[in-house]
Amino acid sequence: CQRRQLDHLRLHRRTLENPTYKQVTGGDTGHIEAVKIEFDPKQVTFEQLINVFWRSVDPLDAGGQFCDRGESYTTAVFAIDDAQFEVAERTKKEVANQLGSEVATRILEATEFYPAEDYHQDYHNKNPLRYKYYRFRCRRDARIEKLWGVEAHQGIQRK
Repeated sequence: CQRRQLDHLRLHRRTLENPTYKQVTGGDTGHIEAVKIEFDPKQVTFEQLINVFWRSVDPLDAGGQFCDRGESYTTAVFAIDDAQFEVAERTKKEVANQLGSEVATRILEATEFYPAEDYHQDYHNKNPLRYKYYRFRCRRDARIEKLWGVEAHQGIQRK
């Protein structure tokens, strides 16, 4: 499950056209669970968004995120142009320096976007108790806070 603030679930990448959520999370499709963020650069910059992203994930974990394991749950930034690539790579280096460790998050070219099925869209709203339990059981917030300290969840409004 991705952050509730980043709602538009995306199944992103390579080997299967229009895969189902179950196919992606089952592995071997080459896709990564992600979110599509559309924004007005007059209101918020890509750099501001990516800095929120870094502080809402564990960028050091190459095996997935929290309880969600496997390639489909790894973190990635999908850049749409050279300017976004530059910002993503630069901030990735800054994060590595700040955390004192190699960042596992990949910076990739954005390709075809496949939305997940409706039942998985807005999961946190449709299944609030399950989502809260998932976050607690997987110690998501605890890991983010341990990793980032006072910068954890920077820029995210909490309910």
